[in-house]
Amino acid sequence: MSFSRFLITFAATWFYSGKSPKAPGTAGSFAALPFGWAIWMYGGDSILIVASILIFAIGVWVAHQYSHLLGIHDAGEIVIDEVVGQWMCLLVIPLGGGWIDILWMLAAFVAFRFFDIIKPWPIRWVDRRVGGGFGIMFDDVLAAAFAMITLAVFVHLIGG
Repeated sequence: MSFSRFLITFAATWFYSGKSPKAPGTAGSFAALPFGWAIWMYGGDSILIVASILIFAIGVWVAHQYSHLLGIHDAGEIVIDEVVGQWMCLLVIPLGGGWIDILWMLAAFVAFRFFDIIKPWPIRWVDRRVGGGFGIMFDDVLAAAFAMITLAVFVHLIGG
């Protein structure tokens, strides 16, 4: 394997978490959480937003390249899109650097996975009709938006 192919695979599968034989999207989402939390801890919301935008931009290219290598559009092992979605969800939960963060991150994880799996409109439409790396990444951004709204309501209701 060439070095460029290795880097594309490494990024598209988020450190090979997407190579999980069962539920690669769930594995990729789970693998994204500690990175997102660490970015937030050391840089706050603004750095997490920048990191999410950067990974989205890289992800568009990487997902396209990896799909081309495999000859499959949006192969399940491409999970860099889950990384962006999961990090977006961290922006609306009350992280504080304590043990309660684990519970909030679990809530963000469940909310994002729920919308990423069920794909309500317009997520399903984007998933089916928007091609290339942008389509692979954008449907997860929409799933994250749905999850963020749900999480924001939940945080408001319980006073987090």
